[in-house]
Amino acid sequence: MNILVTGAAGFLGRRLIEALLQRGSLSDRHGVQQPIQRILAFDVVPLTGIDDPRVQPLCGDLAEPEVLQQLVDANTDSIFHLAAIVSSQAEQDFELGMRVNFTATQQLLERARALGTCPRWVMTSSVAVFGGDLPDQVEDQQVWAPQSSYGTQKAMNDLLLADYSRRGFVDGRSLRMPTIVVRPGKPNMAASSFASGIIREPLNGQESVCPVPLATKLWLLSPALAIKNLIHGHELTAEQLTQGRVINLPGLSISVGEMIEALRTVAGEAVVSKIRHEPNPAIERIVSSWPGAFTATYAKSLGFTADDDFKEVIRQFATENHPT
Repeated sequence: MNILVTGAAGFLGRRLIEALLQRGSLSDRHGVQQPIQRILAFDVVPLTGIDDPRVQPLCGDLAEPEVLQQLVDANTDSIFHLAAIVSSQAEQDFELGMRVNFTATQQLLERARALGTCPRWVMTSSVAVFGGDLPDQVEDQQVWAPQSSYGTQKAMNDLLLADYSRRGFVDGRSLRMPTIVVRPGKPNMAASSFASGIIREPLNGQESVCPVPLATKLWLLSPALAIKNLIHGHELTAEQLTQGRVINLPGLSISVGEMIEALRTVAGEAVVSKIRHEPNPAIERIVSSWPGAFTATYAKSLGFTADDDFKEVIRQFATENHPT
């Protein structure tokens, strides 16, 4: 098995590579389990900290045609396409967002089409493709109506992947991810970054800002299940994808206030006191356009899973990042 992971140095990319190395094998384009021989780990910054001869780090600009020649060839069995410019940054810099989030995806799909090898393709989509007047619980058939450039770019990618799969150019599946919480490290420019920040920073003894009302509903998934679902999505056969190649993943529907109460239960009042409420209209406008709950009927029928209890998500993060 020869695998390409884009966005390899990012939070999900690194964890995915580690999980693939531990797993040791994947289904090839014919559905046969094969040992993983090489993972081409691509990003704009080098992947460090993974010492395994099967991993080949590579840096560059995904939107450059000559880079694509290095990334995908006739021996590429599978592509995990995770590279992206995050939501707020894509809103602030339209050209950059289009170039990385859409044009690079289109060119990568074109490279696969030109080779004629139909690699298995997994990419991440976003709840940001939805917006407008939404029901309390979004059905799989809900019409997309993005309210941001990031959401529009993700929606265009979903449509492209569905058509390229229909035509047999790739064997694709786009997994529409909930917001991944709790992410370690520093805040980024994603509009959803605060969702991790209001848990992570207080646990680290630092102040955190909550920019949205406590009643704001979010659709969440833990990092562990995000990686598990990415690999599960890869292993599904084309015959199982009877309702399309774009899949709303299951998640945990919870309000920001309920997240903070869960933190209070797990870590105590002193930790929660580190959270400061400071409205940010720009962040609130983006986040409030996202659905707070999905039926995810199709995904559940395919075996994708979600977290049951946000307190356990917090404990999992604390155990991994603050071991005693």
